Amino acid sequence: MTPPTIVRAAGTTSPAPAPGTAAPRPPGTGRWDRLRAPAGFAAAAAALFLVAPLLLTDFRLGLLAKYLCFAIVAVGIALAWGRGGMLTLGQGLFFGLGGYAMAMHLELADAGPGGLPDFMLLYGDTDTLPWWWVPFAHPVVALAAVLLLPMAVAAGIGLLVFRRRVRGAYFAILSQALAAAFALLLIGQQATTGGTNGLTNFRGIFGYSLHDPVNRRMVYFVIAAVLLILVALTRHLFLSRYGELLAAVRDSEERVRFLGYDPALVKLAAYTASAGMAGVAGALFVPAVGIISPAMIGIVPSIEFVIGAAIGGRASLPGAALGAITVAWAQTTLSEQFPAGWTYFQALLFIVVIVFLPGGLASLAHVLRRRRPGGLPPDDTPDPPLPTGGAGDRPAGDATVGAPIPPGGPATGSARPGGGAP
Repeated sequence: MTPPTIVRAAGTTSPAPAPGTAAPRPPGTGRWDRLRAPAGFAAAAAALFLVAPLLLTDFRLGLLAKYLCFAIVAVGIALAWGRGGMLTLGQGLFFGLGGYAMAMHLELADAGPGGLPDFMLLYGDTDTLPWWWVPFAHPVVALAAVLLLPMAVAAGIGLLVFRRRVRGAYFAILSQALAAAFALLLIGQQATTGGTNGLTNFRGIFGYSLHDPVNRRMVYFVIAAVLLILVALTRHLFLSRYGELLAAVRDSEERVRFLGYDPALVKLAAYTASAGMAGVAGALFVPAVGIISPAMIGIVPSIEFVIGAAIGGRASLPGAALGAITVAWAQTTLSEQFPAGWTYFQALLFIVVIVFLPGGLASLAHVLRRRRPGGLPPDDTPDPPLPTGGAGDRPAGDATVGAPIPPGGPATGSARPGGGAP
């Protein structure tokens, strides 16, 4: 009889331990591994809610609030790209939808006599508010649109794209083109969207003045809280059975389809959730920075979102968030000192990380652990090994991911990642 094997989520195998020897403990089962996530979450909360407000001036705290908005986008990219394998180069589209939804409400709240924003009085040729602006006068509608509008657009795009099995570079280019088209649309509608100037000069939000330093600090605290909540929810999604299925689709879409799942729906859920996070980030960006314009949602910002997630580590939620914050901070700091050379430094940093650390800076500790004597073997992966039946029990072409293979192969439509019932 063929000895049993160990199958990892990536599909690689290694021999099981010899009889009479203790099996190696899977990663993530030690006491420190169980406490690492809560400890990291508590440290991040302390840094954001205690350390940063005490050490940073109001101006620097406002900059950090902007960086945290970019981190929220990076968390969504980690879900869609890092876990789902979908390179999303058009997150600026959803960032802009959420940002403009919030900005339109703030403009209407600050509108003077006649209920028209200032730029419409200057550039517009009518004395009435456009019909599609009217619903955003209500705060409930605006808040709902911040989340639902980007998700609805992403769902429509995903249904059209994933059903036709568009993926890889084609999907990346398509998503980037949509962001560019949206920016051009806003530029061409100056009378109703502000054109290249965008929407700006907001005086308050939900009855609170944005000129008050106390209220601006509250905006920062809200952004920090939203970031931590989304990181926690996304991590739970990563560890769920859906997260395993999404990783399986990323690694071998055709095998998952063979098991009876629809990869299009699996990817659609992740892409839609990622768009919702970008929309929320855009809405929070508006009161934090005080402006939203086409220059902030086009091709260049969309690529910068991806660069931050890639440098930090697209497969790691903390890595993606910290990478986005670091890149945004470096762009602000270094561009002040080296305005002509910052772009080249950013490109060099991206190339170096991709070449030498494909997993981003978050994978540095794992790489060092693997290279030291007695560390992890070269072919080890961070995913815990999952035992399966003997190699002789595996039917040809079977692709069950993370589930025991019963004798005779899985029943049609009954095999699921994690070994659960349908």
